Amino acid sequence: MLKFVECVPNFSEGRDEVKIKQIVDAARKVSGVIVLDIEKDSDHHRTVLSFIAPVDTAVEAMFKAIEKAVELIDLNHHKGEHPRMGAMDVAPFIPIMGSTIEECVELAKQLAKRVGEELNVPAYLYDCAAQVPLRKNLAKVRKGQFEGMKEVIGKDPERVPDFGPNKMHPTAGAVGVGARQQIINFNVNLNTTDMEYSKALAKKIRTSGGGLPSLRGAAIFLESKNQVQISTVLTDYNTTSIKKVVDEIAKEIKSENIEITDTELIGLSSQDAITKYAMESLKINSFNPETQILENRLLSLMSSWQVGANIAIDAFADTNPTPGGGSAAAISGAMGCALGQMAIGVTLMSKKLDESKKPALLEAKSKLGFFRSELQNCMSEDSAAFDSFMAARKLPKESEERKTEMQKAIKYAADVPLKTAKYAVGALRLLRGLDSTSPSVASDKKSAQYLLDAGVKCAAENVLINISSIKDEEYGNNLKKEIEDCLVALQTEKV
Repeated sequence: MLKFVECVPNFSEGRDEVKIKQIVDAARKVSGVIVLDIEKDSDHHRTVLSFIAPVDTAVEAMFKAIEKAVELIDLNHHKGEHPRMGAMDVAPFIPIMGSTIEECVELAKQLAKRVGEELNVPAYLYDCAAQVPLRKNLAKVRKGQFEGMKEVIGKDPERVPDFGPNKMHPTAGAVGVGARQQIINFNVNLNTTDMEYSKALAKKIRTSGGGLPSLRGAAIFLESKNQVQISTVLTDYNTTSIKKVVDEIAKEIKSENIEITDTELIGLSSQDAITKYAMESLKINSFNPETQILENRLLSLMSSWQVGANIAIDAFADTNPTPGGGSAAAISGAMGCALGQMAIGVTLMSKKLDESKKPALLEAKSKLGFFRSELQNCMSEDSAAFDSFMAARKLPKESEERKTEMQKAIKYAADVPLKTAKYAVGALRLLRGLDSTSPSVASDKKSAQYLLDAGVKCAAENVLINISSIKDEEYGNNLKKEIEDCLVALQTEKV
């Protein structure tokens, strides 16, 4: 099974939509990345991006987002309510879907090293990735923020970064790179402007002030709402739940005639945490969320590969324009890669395998994983290409913008299946050149090759049909030559 991690980079820009989009797109363009949520806040002047990525490409996706943030954000001109030490303030990896916290720690180390060496930005490992006990607490790492840290880094031995120069980057500051479990970012807004009282309240309820365990908290004044917010982070919601936080704040403010106006969940939150709140509030006895919540039960039943396959097939049978032939090509190619990986995996488990063959097989399996991830990405890109075309069609018919945008969309609609064909050809060449797989998986290996062959041919049809609508003759001719090369490879490179 392809393993994923959740990545939740927080960057110091919450107002400029163009910059936010550029940073998000830098991560989104990396193979296998699926953006889940973009939570921006102008008062905090901060954006929380949540995406998942395969373990193999997660570091690259995080690095690209950090690189773009370093390029675009100058903290010398940044003011917001949320504490920050860097243009990309924090970049944590979170285990999900088969990955482990140990793998996330390793990813954090790889990312921090790249950031330090390639971007010259000091990187601090925090939480589960911390190499120094004091740095498990992010607040300790970020103490002094950008302005204060500039004065102490290079002078205080305790503030030497784990990677990168022993000084703050002049515009991008420093970055915290971590590995952690799921947390809950939960804000409580109060109908008061009294910051002195609110700061004392935040200190009283948080762990460091002797309050609730596994809770961070700070008072923030929201200019846009003219009220105070108690911003909290539940680092272990099983120890301190959302309800405990709400109840504790409500208890403390009652004597002050202050009320909770509303609350906010920032970024993505665990369903388990929300369910716990409902169970505690309703005082439900003997309740099993896995079997008694309809959606959980349905997800459990639908998680089998047979159901997933049926859903995909039904989607193709639908009269909606997507998914179409381009997506089918990418799926066929991805299935071929996956089946090839399985054949190699079974071979590697054989006791009869010559040890000298293992390195080549492991490398081939890894490369097939790369091709598979890229082809899976092409599936979603194919639908995005069609959406771009439909958006262009909605522009005023006689406008030059419509003509320009439609041509861009048609080129994109041809580029994606061409990319699909190239990846499928690459995987096919790899499998055809592999002669050390076990005889027991011979049929699987051949089936994988047939699927890749079909993927190339289906992709070619989608390239060719779009070429006929491209006005740029040179561009169209180049596309035609490239896709014809892919088709020739199917016939001339058989082993």
